Amino acid sequence: MEILHPSALSCCAPRRDEAALRPLTVPPAGHQGSQDGMIRIPGGDFLMGTDDDEGFPADGEGPVRTVRVSTFHIDAHAVSNDEFAAFVDATGHVTEAERIGWSYVFAGFLPGPLRRGAPRPARTPWWCAVSGARWDRPEGPGSTLERRGNHPVVHISWNDAAAYCAWAGKRLPTEAEWEYAARGGLEQKRYPWGDELDPGGVYRCNIWRGTFPTKNTAADGYRGTAPVDAFEPNGYGLYNTSGNVWEWCADWWSTAHPAGTAIDPKGPDTGQEKVIRGGSHLCHRSYCNRYRVAARTAGTPDGGSGHTGFRCARDA
Repeated sequence: MEILHPSALSCCAPRRDEAALRPLTVPPAGHQGSQDGMIRIPGGDFLMGTDDDEGFPADGEGPVRTVRVSTFHIDAHAVSNDEFAAFVDATGHVTEAERIGWSYVFAGFLPGPLRRGAPRPARTPWWCAVSGARWDRPEGPGSTLERRGNHPVVHISWNDAAAYCAWAGKRLPTEAEWEYAARGGLEQKRYPWGDELDPGGVYRCNIWRGTFPTKNTAADGYRGTAPVDAFEPNGYGLYNTSGNVWEWCADWWSTAHPAGTAIDPKGPDTGQEKVIRGGSHLCHRSYCNRYRVAARTAGTPDGGSGHTGFRCARDA
C-alpha cells in the first residue's frame, strides 16, 4: 500500500498517490435527469467568497466578488447510501476505493486490530489507510451500512461521483452553484443560517464537538455521519451544506479569481485537484474551520475517504 509523503496530505482531504489513477467507465444514463429530490434555484447575482478573519486566505476564499449564476436544480441533500446502492445494482459500478484496494478511515472509528495495523500519514495521524475500506464497508472489513441507508455515501472519488451523475442524467454542481445554493439566499453570512454557529444553543450542523482528535462529545447527536436530511434546511431547502460530509464540485481547483462579474464560472480548464466544499463531521475550529459556507479545499480526482461524498445538479 503506497501513501503520499505527509507534506502532500491535507488535514481535510487525505490524498492517494496519483499513480493509482485509472480510467473509469461511465455507465449509460439511467434516470434520465429526474428532478425528484431536487430544488430549483433561481438564477441571480451573489457575493461569492469571504474576507472573514476566520477564513484561510491561502485557500482562495477571497476576495469577495460578484458572481452571476443561471437557474439550475440541485439535490436537497447529499447522495445517500441507499441511492448509491441502487446505482451500483443497476450498473455494476466498482468504485475507485474498491479497485485501488484501500481508503482512509478516521482512526477513532476503527477496532483496535485494524487501527494498530494500519499505515498513517505522519502529519495527520488520525487517518488510517485501511485495506478493504469502501462505500459499503465504510470502516473496513467487518463494517456494514446497517441503519445507515439514509446517511451520505462516503469513500467516493470525484470520478465515482461523476459516474453516478452521468447515470442519473445529472452532473456535479459548479463551485459557484454550490456556494450560491448553500447560502440559501443569505448574503455574506458565515453559515447557511447566519453568523452564529449554534444560534440560541441549537445545533444546526454535524461537526466535531470537543477536542480534536481525541474527544468528540457528539453533542450535536452524531459521532460519525448523520442522516442526509438531519438538522434544519437552509432558506432554499438544502440540508447539510455545512458539516456532515465534504462534497465534490465540478471545478478544477484554483485560488485565482477573475476581476469583474463572473457569469456561470466553471473554473480552470485543467488541473491536478478538484474542489470540495462544505466541511465534514470531522471539522473542528481548532484545525479545520472549513464548515463555513465560503470555505473550500481540494482533492485529487481519485481521492476519497470516510468523510467525502457529493450531491448532484442539473440545468434548469
